[in-house]
Amino acid sequence: MSTPSGPAPGPELEIVHLLRAVVVELGLHSARFAQLHGMHPTDVRALIALMDARRAGEEMSVGRLGGVLGLNSAGTTALVDRLERAGHVRRVRGAGDRRKVVAEVEDSAVALGRAFFGPLIERSAELLRGYDAHQLAAVRDFLDGVRTAAAEAGDTAPGGGSQRDPRHRTPR
Repeated sequence: MSTPSGPAPGPELEIVHLLRAVVVELGLHSARFAQLHGMHPTDVRALIALMDARRAGEEMSVGRLGGVLGLNSAGTTALVDRLERAGHVRRVRGAGDRRKVVAEVEDSAVALGRAFFGPLIERSAELLRGYDAHQLAAVRDFLDGVRTAAAEAGDTAPGGGSQRDPRHRTPR
């Protein structure tokens, strides 16, 4: 079967386009959460980064958070101030280096996120339970490869050097 612009895409492009559609839907879902709770989309991204760090047992300095989000220091300070005023994060001193300011996500923010995103996460996990270990490894490798490719594309985009912290990886 062909399309007006040429031959039909192969299964690889179909999957890439499906992934793009998933990313759009997830972005819309995240935007609904932000709007419902009076947040900016960057606030939600910050909370996700802080929850990822917490899950990995890592401290997230305020400076590193800014790097992960691609923000300058003024933007990062405004973001953390906003999240702190809303009761979603707190600033604490680093455990190993008391000079370092660390942002920690509050339990109430985790509960808020769990209440909204939990059903989607559980449904996604339920879908994955239908795959065997080999299939799960393939899905994991594909998604990790796409994440890496997207990070590299952002780093090499014309006029858009990424400010993200290269140490930040989404934990498995």
